[in-house]
Amino acid sequence: MLKIYLKVMKALSDQGRVKIIKMLQAREMCVCELQAALELSQPSVSKHLKILEEAGLVESRKEGMWMNYRLADVSDSIYARHMQSILHEWLNDDLEIQKIVHKGSLVDRCEISNRCR
Repeated sequence: MLKIYLKVMKALSDQGRVKIIKMLQAREMCVCELQAALELSQPSVSKHLKILEEAGLVESRKEGMWMNYRLADVSDSIYARHMQSILHEWLNDDLEIQKIVHKGSLVDRCEISNRCR
């Protein structure tokens, strides 16, 4: 149990990963949308997502050519479930979080890539 707890806490100890969680609270997003909103490289975003997924906070699903990420609906980890619940309420009044969530709501995979045509 301690190992699972620490994995969740470590996953949430990075501001980039917390920003990803906050954006995914608003909607499902692909890597390229998260990358554009965060202004990070694709490998960095993918690494953050892998850590969040391993902690049970995020899940992915393939849809055609897209790999979509969302908050995990059901996690085996009581810690991941509890932290998702808490994070839904926390940081909503933080200006940096508000800015990134708004930016995330404006990015569109079809505008970022030429894959929708």
